[in-house]
Amino acid sequence: MLVFRSHPGKNSTTFFAKKNSATFFSKLKSAAAICCLLAGTAPSYAQAPQQAAPAAPGLPPEPAPNYTQPLFLHDTSRDFSKPRGYFPNLIAPYEPTTVQQPSFLNSEHLDSLIKDGKIYLSLGDAVLLALQNNYDIAIQRLNLDISDTDLLRTKAGQTPLGTPTSLVTNTQGGGGSAVTSGGGPGGTSVAGTGVGGIAVSTSGAGPAPENLDPYLQGTIQLQRQKTPQLNTLFSGGKPFLTTNTDEYNFTYNQGFRSGTALVVGFQNNRVTSDSPLNTFSPALTTTFNAQLTQHLLQGFGWSLNTRFIVQATNNRRIADSVFRSQLLYTINQVEDIYWGLVGAYEDLQSKQRALDQSTALEKDDEKQLQIGSMAPLDVVNARSQMSGDQQALISSESNLEYQQLLMKQAIARNLDDPRIASAPVIPTDRVTLAETPEEHMSVEDLVRQAEANSPAVEQAVLNMRNDEITLKAAKNGLLPTLDAYAFYGAQGLGGAQSANCLDFFTGAVCTPNQYPTVSYGTTFQDLFNSTGPNKGAGVNLNIPIRNRPAQALEARSQIEYRQAQMRLQQLYVQIRMQIINDQYALTNDRAAVNAAIANQEYNHQSLDAENKKLHLGASTTANVLVQQKGLAAADAQLISARARYATDRAALEEALASTLDLYGISIVDAASGQVSTAPVVPGLEPAKTLPDVTPPSQQQQLQQQEQNPPQPQAAPTQPQTQPQPQSNPQR
Repeated sequence: MLVFRSHPGKNSTTFFAKKNSATFFSKLKSAAAICCLLAGTAPSYAQAPQQAAPAAPGLPPEPAPNYTQPLFLHDTSRDFSKPRGYFPNLIAPYEPTTVQQPSFLNSEHLDSLIKDGKIYLSLGDAVLLALQNNYDIAIQRLNLDISDTDLLRTKAGQTPLGTPTSLVTNTQGGGGSAVTSGGGPGGTSVAGTGVGGIAVSTSGAGPAPENLDPYLQGTIQLQRQKTPQLNTLFSGGKPFLTTNTDEYNFTYNQGFRSGTALVVGFQNNRVTSDSPLNTFSPALTTTFNAQLTQHLLQGFGWSLNTRFIVQATNNRRIADSVFRSQLLYTINQVEDIYWGLVGAYEDLQSKQRALDQSTALEKDDEKQLQIGSMAPLDVVNARSQMSGDQQALISSESNLEYQQLLMKQAIARNLDDPRIASAPVIPTDRVTLAETPEEHMSVEDLVRQAEANSPAVEQAVLNMRNDEITLKAAKNGLLPTLDAYAFYGAQGLGGAQSANCLDFFTGAVCTPNQYPTVSYGTTFQDLFNSTGPNKGAGVNLNIPIRNRPAQALEARSQIEYRQAQMRLQQLYVQIRMQIINDQYALTNDRAAVNAAIANQEYNHQSLDAENKKLHLGASTTANVLVQQKGLAAADAQLISARARYATDRAALEEALASTLDLYGISIVDAASGQVSTAPVVPGLEPAKTLPDVTPPSQQQQLQQQEQNPPQPQAAPTQPQTQPQPQSNPQR
């Protein structure tokens, strides 16, 4: 350690103040250069530039983030990235915050859709209700606030705690397929992994930034002490010495973004003692010391000490991107559930038609058997077909009930309401076969659109930027520690002459006013008038021998960065494959629907013709049953083809990340939870005839409600405590 110190009364003080200051700083620079040579490295700002990461295709270079005024998706009622100030409440920064209680009630829009005990639901209404009530979206919405808390934390120089980067996939049903993989409850990632399972274990590596939030420490202590004396020679013959000590000590610490630390200490003692050795009683002792320390190698620089703020800003943007992914995923999931519900109704109607046909055939065969024109085996065959159709109808009814339940849990928060729990959900929209522009666009245009809009690509690019910041910090951590510091301090002494004071030169008691009284004001002034100064400067050098931990950390950081580069390129390949597959699937689905329509029409006409032959005696019951099975299979094929076409069209929109724009959904409104207008979903038409099929279990519930309508409840005598939404807390 190289120390340059001055002492009062010596000429060395001028070394710092006047003549040799230039020589001192030149020597300091030379010492820093020598330290760098000894360590076999150079400061981070003098290192050769590393190979830059390949630019993301389709994405222009992004300007440096402005973390002072970030433009993020925010709930207008509360911004957790901003601290609570001292005005008008001085203790507000030290009080716990208040997070608004979540609402577990359904939105009013759901009640408005209930008519005659049934929920008439369009696809636009289903999407709107999902934006208002779906728990997956609501949970992901809170991740935006969680990321805001990291912004607030890093502005004080603390490490970020991390941002959830996975989807919340707790809504059952549907087959929403996003490029990003889903997570568990809360949407948190698996510990130690990021997007695509890439390790991020070196995040936060490098020297810790200075604490940017200043803090004040204070100690006030009153001590009363009575000490037995083994030797009374220096205690004036007293067996005990009494000492009363009052301490008033304060310390102020402040870190700066340049890698500078300031420590200011102010200590005060007031000591009263009956010892004859003390000149003053009470004695006033005050000490002041201010020290400024600057990192010159490791920990040096504005960018290094603000890197966590930049990373938290990128993480906040990642949270916005993940929320957009959640909207795309959940909306696609709701569409899948909706078309599954439509298919369940159409399947139930198809099964009902098949049962009506087999029942009519069985009754007709019974009549023919009674008059002797029909063989008993044909009647048994018709009766067996009718039983099979009854079983298929029961199975279809159970599937319809389950599909309705899936739809309700996706668009409602509370299923305990009897009106909603027992109300059948009637889908009012049907998909059209109108060609979409995406079916005729070139693959390259679709891929460019998907790459430019994909949330997965956006998240990967932002994670790479965080990795670059971590890599620079890890490189800085390879350097030795070289800190320059300077300090100024002083000490003042005062008080009143002790009544027990002895003059050891004469052995007599001190004469009155032999030591003049010095007030506290004079003692305090002595701290700054060079009466008892203590000032100096120095350099601390710490060179780790072999430096293996820092080498391993820096190497691991580079390897993880290379993984992130490959993951980004892999994403582009995955997006291209998915777009091509979805476009082919949509074209094939359209052809499958047209083929299924033609097949259904053929089987319908074949059944009519076979029935006519049977009535004319030119056919048999077995032939009619074969045609009925063919028509049932054709109906199922058409239902499946239409549902597949609708879901694949929604999947292509999700892969292109164009769902929100096509439907006119504002992501800002969705982030704040203030969505009141149903989106307009293109490619739909109203159902020509609404299904009026109610499963038996729901029919029984509706009949019970009609027979026993709910009675209005009397006002409770005691006020019931219900969780009420709290008012917006003060920022």
